[in-house]
Amino acid sequence: MIDARSVIEKTNWASLHHAYGDASDAPEALLALLSENAENCGAALAYLDAAVLHQGTLCPATAPAALFVAAILDDPRTLIPCESALPWDDRERPLRAALLEWLGSVAESASYWDDELDDDEDDEFEDEDGGEDAGEIADEDEGADDEDGEGEDGEIRAAEACQAIRRDLYVAVLPFLDDPDDAVRRAAFGAMGHLMLAPELTEFRGEQARRMQSLAHLGTAEERAAAALTMGNWGLAPQAFLADPDPSVRAAAALAPALDPDPRALAEVRRALADPVAADGWFAEPLPQLDGMLRFALIKALLRRTREFEEIVPEALAVARMTNAYTVASDWGPLLERAFPAGHTSGRPLSTAQSRFLLAIADNDECWGSVANPMIWFSRAGLPYDRESLRSLAATT
Repeated sequence: MIDARSVIEKTNWASLHHAYGDASDAPEALLALLSENAENCGAALAYLDAAVLHQGTLCPATAPAALFVAAILDDPRTLIPCESALPWDDRERPLRAALLEWLGSVAESASYWDDELDDDEDDEFEDEDGGEDAGEIADEDEGADDEDGEGEDGEIRAAEACQAIRRDLYVAVLPFLDDPDDAVRRAAFGAMGHLMLAPELTEFRGEQARRMQSLAHLGTAEERAAAALTMGNWGLAPQAFLADPDPSVRAAAALAPALDPDPRALAEVRRALADPVAADGWFAEPLPQLDGMLRFALIKALLRRTREFEEIVPEALAVARMTNAYTVASDWGPLLERAFPAGHTSGRPLSTAQSRFLLAIADNDECWGSVANPMIWFSRAGLPYDRESLRSLAATT
């Protein structure tokens, strides 16, 4: 059991730092989470997001702050509804739900370092037998880290500290998987999904997978979809959810890489991408298990399970007609790459499929004139970055 008071009193906050300097301001900001004042709680949430986990970056103050947040989850004062002071997050929900979501983000960031730290250990092992040069490099690097823990070594230590508390976070999040409040329960499932990726928590994965499977006949469509996505992220095959009566749940299940050989999963992906606008609107709030819009994940699964562009023309055209220049890297850019895998050779006529796709992009005003993001994708494909030139090229079918 984590003791919140001990975390505050026994942590040398002034010796730690966050994104904006030393963390001596952390105790006051963290204790504001128990103020039962919506404005103060919103400011404290903004502090956690902007300073302690700035753009997903772990810092020395992240682990003790996460321990404090985990310790107060069951405090009734965290039931106050509030919204973050950050301008881009205006969701009003119980503070407890926001804190669970933040812990999930900490776990997600920590999981990025699992492979990275394993690689570093392998490199150190090789350096032990690397002779004089390896030793010289080690000597040069020694002490390169700043005294306050900044720099690459500081990031590694911050990641290790966050990884070391994942079992504590698991124990703290677990009771809220059955919370009566929808927002709290959804946030707890999201956090658990990231925590279960930790190697030291794999012993609990079977138990949590069974809990997820039990939702195949219970809960809201969003909860069932989140359960299916979580199982898929764990490398499991959420087959029970492929038979769900709700198309959003079936589509979420169909994203699982473990279902790549299952033709039913591909059929659900195609069905969802027949109307990508509708698919993107299936969930009232973004699911924490998804990185961006649902169509982004659907396109990834579609490309993973197919080889030729001619196989995916209907889906590609549906996306081309509704997309925009800002999302090119996540949706129509990869589709363009599939359409021209070796690049276009000047003077070579296009296939009917290629022509139709280029015309759909050329006719979509949202793909032009706002930002230059698409330019690199057209360059890779050997295509002109100009609407009229594309139309002329499409006429060479």
